[in-house]
Amino acid sequence: MNTTDYDRIEAAIRYLASNRENQPELAELAAHVGLSQSHLHRLFSRWAGVTPKRFLEFLTVQYAKKLLDNSESVLAAAHGSGLTGPGRLHDHFVTVEAVTPGEYRSRGAGLTIRFGTGESPFGPVFVAWTERGVCRVAFVANGDVSAEKEALRRTWGRASLESDEPMATALARSIFQAPFEAERRPLTVLVRGTNFQLAVWRALLRVPPGQVVTYGRLAEEVCSAKAARATGNAVARNPIAFLIPCHRVIRAGGSTGNYAGGVTRKRCMLAWEASRQIEQAAPESVLVLGDRHQAVSAGARRRGL
Repeated sequence: MNTTDYDRIEAAIRYLASNRENQPELAELAAHVGLSQSHLHRLFSRWAGVTPKRFLEFLTVQYAKKLLDNSESVLAAAHGSGLTGPGRLHDHFVTVEAVTPGEYRSRGAGLTIRFGTGESPFGPVFVAWTERGVCRVAFVANGDVSAEKEALRRTWGRASLESDEPMATALARSIFQAPFEAERRPLTVLVRGTNFQLAVWRALLRVPPGQVVTYGRLAEEVCSAKAARATGNAVARNPIAFLIPCHRVIRAGGSTGNYAGGVTRKRCMLAWEASRQIEQAAPESVLVLGDRHQAVSAGARRRGL
């Protein structure tokens, strides 16, 4: 099996995470992943936008706690005029358009779902979509998509499945590159969930890149802090990785917590978002299709770190 750039980056980050107290030097890190110092430095900087040493700061619990200091206001501010900070602001318009109860019960009858794998900064990614939007995004190991196809069948049991690798490649690029491009097309996601799950997923969309929120704070935003466990279950059932950013939810103590794609990948995603210094000012749109016949539009400003 060929070793990808992400494989090398993941190995480097695993080493940094397990040895952060010793603050390993570039030479030590390069030796661990089997690259020259200059090659690793170029590869890492191109991937993360910062040097390995700087990236190490984003991996620490202390950094997560700093983010948590601001998390109390993150979701509340998203309801208002915007989040202010040193970075430029950009709009994040979220439109929630529900499917009918009959469509919910039909489990995809009459739908054609196309799927395939593409590349992302975090390894191979499985993408599935219909004419109405993306219905699944998940990270896969060794290109094995059998589990993801089975997940599609469980959720959309009466839909037709068709492979489309070229489109999956293009769509994966759009998902992971578009947020950092000056001109990007709005993305649509199609989800099937309970009212409570949809409320949690909508709240996740209001957490800006480079920020985090605790399970308890997210639960409080949705209904009640007492519903933290139910909120955690809804987060875990999110079918659209990255676009609906469940990776931005961490534990109250600052630890990363679990993630379907693996804890290392979650650390990668959080640190990558923080280090990219997102500064686009153009609007982007995300359309979430739920299980009730209603349409809700909300505008919010968010800051990219």
